[in-house]
Amino acid sequence: MTVQRLHTDNAPAAIGPYAQATIAGGFLFTAGQIPLDPVSMQVVEGDVVAQAERVMQSLSAVLAEAGCTWADVVKTTVFLQDMADFPRVNEVYARVIGEARPARSTVQVAGLPRGVLVEIEAIARVG
Repeated sequence: MTVQRLHTDNAPAAIGPYAQATIAGGFLFTAGQIPLDPVSMQVVEGDVVAQAERVMQSLSAVLAEAGCTWADVVKTTVFLQDMADFPRVNEVYARVIGEARPARSTVQVAGLPRGVLVEIEAIARVG
């Protein structure tokens, strides 16, 4: 089985030794997206809602690059610095995914890269 690395300029470039996403075995595996502006590579200003918006835009761009939509997503994982932010992040998430209903895990973590408030990763079927 081959592994294809995926990149789009419409999402932040990897900030370490990893790919934005890989495709293997008919599935797309995204890296966790944090709220970085893809041009400046700086954390977007604002609260957890602004950060969640940027994360979902980046994930949507990665999905599109692979020829996928949110309807193709089978699993997401949401990492929150504070579980109290869950309702506000969930509102953004629900609006962006529309009628798609992937399985999802949400966990509170001790910290995230660059001190951000939210990170989300996804797995989608390709083709």
